Amino acid sequence: MTSPRRATVWTRWVRQPQSVWLRKALFQVHLWTGIGVGLYISVASLTGSALVFRRGLNALLRPATIVLQSGTRLTENQLRAAAQQAFPRFQIARISIPTRQDRAAEVFLVGGVRQTRLFDPYTGKDLGDADREVPFVLWLIDLHDNLLGGPTGKFVDGLGGFLLALLCMTGVVIWWPGIASWRRGLMVGRGANWKRFNFDLHSAVGFWTVVALFMWAITGAYLGYPEPFQRFVDVVNPPNLESLEPSTSDLVLEWFGRLHFGRTFGTPLGVLWVIVGLAPAMLFVTGAIMWWNRVLRDRFPKPTGDWNKGAGGQEDSFLKNR
Repeated sequence: MTSPRRATVWTRWVRQPQSVWLRKALFQVHLWTGIGVGLYISVASLTGSALVFRRGLNALLRPATIVLQSGTRLTENQLRAAAQQAFPRFQIARISIPTRQDRAAEVFLVGGVRQTRLFDPYTGKDLGDADREVPFVLWLIDLHDNLLGGPTGKFVDGLGGFLLALLCMTGVVIWWPGIASWRRGLMVGRGANWKRFNFDLHSAVGFWTVVALFMWAITGAYLGYPEPFQRFVDVVNPPNLESLEPSTSDLVLEWFGRLHFGRTFGTPLGVLWVIVGLAPAMLFVTGAIMWWNRVLRDRFPKPTGDWNKGAGGQEDSFLKNR
């Protein structure tokens, strides 16, 4: 039988969660964790969104390979023969010969891994990897994966994944506004002053993206600390050492990488990954604005005049109670 005290706490949680002590404590955890790692998470989200289209970025920024025009260009069959001789273990899937006479031809190879090579259309010489990374993209990768700090940066990056997971879990709890007004947390209200608009935007974006953010948090923590995750899944699902087939745990961890980067699901889902990937930066900005309004603004002398009357006057009660 539920005690009256517990019933009262549960009733307060359902109807007016702002008055529950645990919710207030989790709000402080959410607030200070967001302040502490919000900028880092924003950088990770922006670089991660950019790297979803890593190949496109490389293609856009990579300078064209210029070849010396000497004699007559080889035919497609001659280029195919030259490529097959250079890469006998691969199959030639396709050859792309550019219309411009001074550009290299692209040869698409299949065999275990896919790769694209550049060939001189006049001599049939292999000129290197067509998908080579440009310096700016390499810098973005290092910033996203290692915070430009090598193994130490990778360690911090993995820790950031756990802290993002903490933000997601505390955010789910403090998002609940009560049974009478829960719908307000799903959308941005119309005609609200800028403080209410900022609050609604933070609440709605957090609600609609929390599942994706939690997925990125856990998969990001795995990429930072792969060994503990591997040991854990091996305990849950011990590998069969006599089988050459990948175990279920190996497949799960492989999907961790695929889900985190989102590059293997095609352009439509890649676009979605980019859009949702910008959510942490938006949550950081809107959260920082709320923190300024609630905590920092009163610590600074207020300027004279009526410049701030259009901002909504005194802070609304829905912010004071949070």
